[in-house]
Amino acid sequence: MVNQVLAAVAWAPKQTQLREFLRPEVPQDGGVLQVETVGVCGTDVANYATVREPRILGHHVVGFVSGLGAEASRRWGLHEGDRVAMEEYIPCGQCKECRRGRYRACPFTDSRRGGLRYGNTPIDVPPALWGGFAEYLYLHPNAVLHRMPAHVPSVEAAMTLPIANGFEWMDVECGVRFGQTVVIQGPGQQGLACLLAAKSLGASVMVVGRQSSRHRLELARQLGADAIVNVTHEDLSQKVLDFTGGDLADVVIDVTSGGSDPVKQSFDIVRRGGTVALAAYKHQTIPAWDVDQVVAKSVTVKGLRGHSHRSVEMAIDCIADGRFPIHLLNSHHFSLQDTDLALRTAGGEGEPNPLLVAVSPGLAQVKKGRHSNPSS
Repeated sequence: MVNQVLAAVAWAPKQTQLREFLRPEVPQDGGVLQVETVGVCGTDVANYATVREPRILGHHVVGFVSGLGAEASRRWGLHEGDRVAMEEYIPCGQCKECRRGRYRACPFTDSRRGGLRYGNTPIDVPPALWGGFAEYLYLHPNAVLHRMPAHVPSVEAAMTLPIANGFEWMDVECGVRFGQTVVIQGPGQQGLACLLAAKSLGASVMVVGRQSSRHRLELARQLGADAIVNVTHEDLSQKVLDFTGGDLADVVIDVTSGGSDPVKQSFDIVRRGGTVALAAYKHQTIPAWDVDQVVAKSVTVKGLRGHSHRSVEMAIDCIADGRFPIHLLNSHHFSLQDTDLALRTAGGEGEPNPLLVAVSPGLAQVKKGRHSNPSS
């Protein structure tokens, strides 16, 4: 039995320190997870830049149940050795939102109000191991776990939550169905997740990006996009008209990181009665919304974030099916000792051309300035 656990602690803005912690006791209603692989999320990057209280980041976690109390085993239907993907939320399980499987809306998961959330809980909250950038992680009695098939490569399994966002937004929220046309503005992690979900649902998909994202646009094509548009050199409105035979898009989703132009364009290229989904923070007020256009075209406007229990299950089914070359999404794979480089790479300050960056505690340390991209 391992008694000491190595973890990468974010102790100050963009500062990581490897520390050892005691392996948590296994309560009757909880457990311990041996971390296999963690995906680096944009939220991790943002939190890394603003750390005030030391914490272990990382919440796109897949691993093996290492210790499990009898009550937890009965409630979760799991046993030691089982492989699972876990959600970042630690919900109360009793409120209306939890009953709907919308754990992201449970007040108990709001870390800004003292709630618990994996990857964003300070280490001074016992037993400290609340993040994925560690050899082991504490399984709270209210943790939400999903079985992960054994044949799925670890870096693909760690993409479960981003892909779950895609299914939540495309299926659960926007109701995308076979034969519809979807335009995705932004070929980043979330945009490509929406692409996978929309294609799984039978839609025709166009992915839009700028010259700076040309590598990601080509990746979108490899993942099944029916059309890509480089708006630095091409006219989006004309491309959408050509792609849809003049009908415009059924659903347009904006997952770009900043700027108001994609929001404005979304209303121009959506059909009458269509849906515009906004799924990225802009950190600004956008004053130029044409409300008359929204009314005249009877457009449904949705603000989206996060996933639900149902969409996580859909994502696991998609990954396990093997229909898409999902491994292409993993651009970099680092050891626990290189967590700082992994976070900087995901934030555009480390290795070039990042997309989905992964950290595996069991991976041999790589030299600074190099990365590996294994299939498992």
